[in-house]
Amino acid sequence: MKRTTNIIKTNRFQSLEYLQVVGSLVARMELANKMGTQQYGGDRDMTQALGYKETITYADYYARYKRQDMAKAIIDRPVKSTWQGGVEIIEADDDKETKLEKAWVDLEDKLHITSVLSRLDRLTGIGRYGILLLGLGDVPDMESFAKPAKSKELHYLQPFSEGSAEIKSYEENPLSARFGQPEFYELTIAGTAGNNNIKVHHSRVLHIVDDPLESEVEGSPKLEVVFNRLMDLEKIVGGDAEMFWRGARPGYQGLVDKDFQATTTTKENLRTQIDEMEHNLRRLIVNEGVKFEALEQQISDPKNHVDIQIQMISAVTRIPKRILTGSERGELSSAQDADEWKTFIQNRREDHAEVRIIRPFVDRLISLGVLPKSQERYSVKWQDLFAISEKEQVAIGKERSTSLKEYASNPLAQEIVPPPIFLEYFLGLPQDKLDMVLEMLKEAIKEEEKLNKEADKALEESVIEPVKKEEIKIPVEKV
Repeated sequence: MKRTTNIIKTNRFQSLEYLQVVGSLVARMELANKMGTQQYGGDRDMTQALGYKETITYADYYARYKRQDMAKAIIDRPVKSTWQGGVEIIEADDDKETKLEKAWVDLEDKLHITSVLSRLDRLTGIGRYGILLLGLGDVPDMESFAKPAKSKELHYLQPFSEGSAEIKSYEENPLSARFGQPEFYELTIAGTAGNNNIKVHHSRVLHIVDDPLESEVEGSPKLEVVFNRLMDLEKIVGGDAEMFWRGARPGYQGLVDKDFQATTTTKENLRTQIDEMEHNLRRLIVNEGVKFEALEQQISDPKNHVDIQIQMISAVTRIPKRILTGSERGELSSAQDADEWKTFIQNRREDHAEVRIIRPFVDRLISLGVLPKSQERYSVKWQDLFAISEKEQVAIGKERSTSLKEYASNPLAQEIVPPPIFLEYFLGLPQDKLDMVLEMLKEAIKEEEKLNKEADKALEESVIEPVKKEEIKIPVEKV
């Protein structure tokens, strides 16, 4: 206890000098950030002039994700592609299932781990971090969440976003391996009666960040770098709808006859008819003394303006434009986009999902005793993104059959290009398939040679009886 008190007194997090330094750095960062939007010697603030937000909070990111289609696509599509097909934990290369592999499969069946981790990944991308609460079997009451975890029983998994998981304190001991890491969280639990905020010890949660820079506690929200573009896109799309709403139906101007004298009743009647027409309750106006002329419609195509914003978003998020907009099918260059997208997702699996989510999750469960200790170093197995689909296999098989038919029907072709070369370079068979075909050809040749030898031997051993002279009868009239 004495040592802890001493640490608190001398801890740099608690010192006035440190707080002054941090305050100065924050002020300088805010000033630099603001100066980055200044033009003409500070006479023009681009952020203010363009209507952008100077300070973006988690509530802003969450609102965009919930209400704007493009914002949701930016976060959801990489995550859903990352976790498609599920994930396996492999401990040995042989077919024998190890204890760890079986325990993982059982836990997946019980808690649907892949689905939960996918949700955690999405929630992490909205804010600066996300956490996964481990529902262990040592919490008889709400206060027990604040105690270090000890149970080997895992009953549930609950992901939380930054907005529902506030970091209340950090590890302040500079000698600790967790120095600077969160010590306690305050979680907002939906659906609980009364006070729904609980204090949770760090050993009961898994802290996840995406795209971290200097901090291991806070990453970069996915929507931060494209927030201005999302606002621009909302202006263009929303403005286009408003423009069409107002411009598709022409406005009218009324020309009053110079000799017409409108009474109060006439004016009220005309006003009522105009209101009904404006609100689509009337298509005709009956009046006298006023001539209505339609104003010119003004509608422009916003496609090019929208396309520029999407290109900018695609460039920074690395999501191909056709995949971002959901129109990759039927496009001539979609195959290249699809390959680039698969490469991006494969890298995301290896650099983010496996390193920052799966392995810390599995290691934590092993340390708690929920999963058995690994006898060998386990590996993470994903579904093959580059595997050929059944439809593609049929198309390739059809093309290869046509090529093989043309090759086999021309004897000269086989003299110019030997069969092994044709199979490898023209049909593009992989090495294992090529070896299998060549082995089948060798067996076929051996079988044919064997049959030929047996036929020759049978011919040699056969006895041809000579024709007897007395059996030859020549008619007299023929002589």
